[in-house]
Amino acid sequence: MDIHFSGVTKIYEPDIVALEDIYLQVDRGEFVYLVGETGSGKTTLMRCIMRGVVPSRGHISVNGNVLRKISNHQLSLFRRDIGVVFQDFMLLPNLTVFENVAFVLEVIGCKPKEIATRVADVLKTVGIWRRRNLYPPQLSGGEQQRLVIARAIVNVPSLLLADEPTGNLDNCTADEIMQLLLSINAAGTTVLMATHNDYLVNTYRNRVVEIHKGRIVRDEKQGGYEANVAL
Repeated sequence: MDIHFSGVTKIYEPDIVALEDIYLQVDRGEFVYLVGETGSGKTTLMRCIMRGVVPSRGHISVNGNVLRKISNHQLSLFRRDIGVVFQDFMLLPNLTVFENVAFVLEVIGCKPKEIATRVADVLKTVGIWRRRNLYPPQLSGGEQQRLVIARAIVNVPSLLLADEPTGNLDNCTADEIMQLLLSINAAGTTVLMATHNDYLVNTYRNRVVEIHKGRIVRDEKQGGYEANVAL
């Protein structure tokens, strides 16, 4: 999935500028880190991609389709092709690991046999198949994040949006989650990951886009966490 921002500005009432004059091109299959201090606009940018937030000015196109112009029905289909991973896990505590993932496929009308096969495959991919009959509160933080990722990728999305996916995890577990995200990317999924984890950005080098006060101030291939430009 390729993404293009053209002159995108988002202003919240009364006069809070979340994004200002954003020009950004993300090509199909890229892995992009979004870095910047809390409140810089990283989450707003990702929500714009899902059309959860509508820009005040400018436009965003995905695979050549201008998001502002698509119908509600098209929007629903479009969102099915996006996986989302947040720091707060948003798991259903009264459903098992298996049921949490299956729920995603049930909502879009998949048949039971297909659901069973796809859920088994994705739980094996993320390494928690043996935990399938447990409930989220019975899992460790790393296992819960693996479950979130399983739920996000079970529908084989073209794009994965990860907002601080390792924020509550220790470094060893964060490493494991990062390896999983990289393997998903290597299989062809475009990944945008907002993070404050300088170790991960510096260790697993990829494109880095830095946002400061709603503006892109740095865009580097194989960049590090620290900025190379004066603000």
